[in-house]
Amino acid sequence: MELIDREDHQKLYLQLYEILKKKIETNEWQAGTQIPTEDVLCKMFNVSRATVRTAVLELVREGYLRRQQGKGTFIYRNIISEGLNMQTNLKELLLEEGGEIVPRVLARTVMMLVDDFGQKLDITPDKHVIYIKRLWSVQDEPVLLQENYIPYHICPLLLEDDIELHSLLELMEKKYGIKITLVKNHIDIIRLTTDDERILGLQEGSQALLMTQKFYSGETQIMYARNVKKPDGLRFSVELKRKVV
Repeated sequence: MELIDREDHQKLYLQLYEILKKKIETNEWQAGTQIPTEDVLCKMFNVSRATVRTAVLELVREGYLRRQQGKGTFIYRNIISEGLNMQTNLKELLLEEGGEIVPRVLARTVMMLVDDFGQKLDITPDKHVIYIKRLWSVQDEPVLLQENYIPYHICPLLLEDDIELHSLLELMEKKYGIKITLVKNHIDIIRLTTDDERILGLQEGSQALLMTQKFYSGETQIMYARNVKKPDGLRFSVELKRKVV
């Protein structure tokens, strides 16, 4: 039986969620059968009732499990139903192809929250955040300015990694075991700040395309990203891929 790794940076309920999901997808727990009670799961994995309940609720929400009033919780299906799954290119960001896109780190630090970023990250004002600012270029031409804000407690060792050569999401998932389950994107047209104009090599009063992104692992927001793209650079694009069942 797989066990919870308490040395892992990934939250306990997410580890339990992955373990239970694997049991369903591999048919160890077959469709139509009842899963163990909360008390039994607590003892099996040495976790709290809140951890078990959160993991089970997420599996219910995704359609793996179904609760029956007065009877218990049952395996509903062994695979995720057909649906649309957003795919990402350029690691964290969606851009159309147009040559090799090379990042350069402009800033990397730990800072206190400023402005309304507490609300954007859904954390209290007393928390610290990891701030990373990168400029993406194609053939030495700047096309995208990206700022990432990550609650420090989510991934405190991230700044020690090579963030110029590796995707932040790739590091979070593969090195730190933080699974991205949801990304919310918002696109708008904005007038650039003087500093953004200077970095992107644009004239005063220039407008640009802004994509803000909120990244979630389960119900926990783990990153907020602000992406500013030159109007004559690569276009944002969204690719939707239907899952095969």
